[in-house]
Amino acid sequence: MTTILHGNIIHAPSFGTLETIPDGYLILEDGVLRALSPVLPAQYASCPVTDYGDGLILPSFADLHLHAPQYPMLGMGMDLPLMEWLSAYTFRTEARFADPEYARRICRQLARDLITSGTTRVAMFSSCHTAATLILMEELEKAGVTGYVGKVNMDRSSGPVQEDTVRSVAETLRWLDGCQDFHLVSPIITPRFVPSCTNELLAGLGTLARERGLPVQSHLSESAGEVELVAQLHPDCARYWEIYNKYGLWKERTLMAHCVLSDPREQEAMAEAGVWAVHCAASNVNLCSGTAGVRALLNRGVHVALGSDIAGGDQLAMNRVIVDSIRASKLRQMETGEPFLTMPEAYYLGSSAGHIYFGGGAGFQTGCKLHAVVVNDARLPEPARELNLAERFERAVYLMDRTDIRAVYSEGVNRL
Repeated sequence: MTTILHGNIIHAPSFGTLETIPDGYLILEDGVLRALSPVLPAQYASCPVTDYGDGLILPSFADLHLHAPQYPMLGMGMDLPLMEWLSAYTFRTEARFADPEYARRICRQLARDLITSGTTRVAMFSSCHTAATLILMEELEKAGVTGYVGKVNMDRSSGPVQEDTVRSVAETLRWLDGCQDFHLVSPIITPRFVPSCTNELLAGLGTLARERGLPVQSHLSESAGEVELVAQLHPDCARYWEIYNKYGLWKERTLMAHCVLSDPREQEAMAEAGVWAVHCAASNVNLCSGTAGVRALLNRGVHVALGSDIAGGDQLAMNRVIVDSIRASKLRQMETGEPFLTMPEAYYLGSSAGHIYFGGGAGFQTGCKLHAVVVNDARLPEPARELNLAERFERAVYLMDRTDIRAVYSEGVNRL
């Protein structure tokens, strides 16, 4: 079936590049983008057009690091550093997901809030509970969110959600067996992070990742206290990343959130292995972890994407995450001289980079299922002069909220 969308097309086909097509057309066949055009091609003249008028048609957002069971504590505990915050707030909140009815209510709200905020692809941590993780995957599929979800594993220093090692692996297997019927959402192996996982658990998860060909997500070098604790727990490893590597969890397309304190050797190891860094600017500032060297990571060839990291991060909407990433990079420039991220660069990291991770393309790439958000910026303050599309785009990313979103396309289907 042919679908044609009309509006002002804006996308980031490469890092730092912004391309605009005023009054342009997106032509889809069965949800797959076949062409971008400044005029409607003659062969489609008789086809119906979904006309978004003066609206902005942008690639949707991709959130590569967030914690579903932390959604109820969004905006709480911002007065504590990471390790204390986990004990005081996080583990107790995640324990509530032992109740499937509670998990269903929160997961349904989160899935809908993601779509209405323009996020269509995610890499998400669930809780340690098998039932709640399957419920989360069900609700994401119903809402049209695509990506990866992981049952979290943790058998050490995890308070009320700590698992027995053998049971943690067994429940992971049971969860994987229950993932067979999902089409939009797939499993990802998810050790919480080294301080919460024994050597035996890390080894078991590494074996599962290898035998089943599954990707991996975890945390890396987020805060000084965490890095010091990891060094005490693993005196045999000179650097944090070596522990994941030792157990088969450091490989191509592994997602490592934060990387705030990653030194040049750790960054080089990421680039060599094809490990991705997920930058979570708001969380890093909220928990006083620091500001990650995004430019240094990119310069060393590391793939970088963005994550909301709810609830360490306090904003689910990825346009806010993009803005926070720009602000954090400006703080870093003031501290280190490292050039800050421009809007086209940050938007690429919060959109195109994530779509590439999931097998899509940068910007609106033909041959890929459409992932797009349509924004009506008429609500924003009346400008003193006519703005070009690049200016309207920048203003929309800074100021828009979900009331300004007219449509969200995921896998070629409008989910609103």
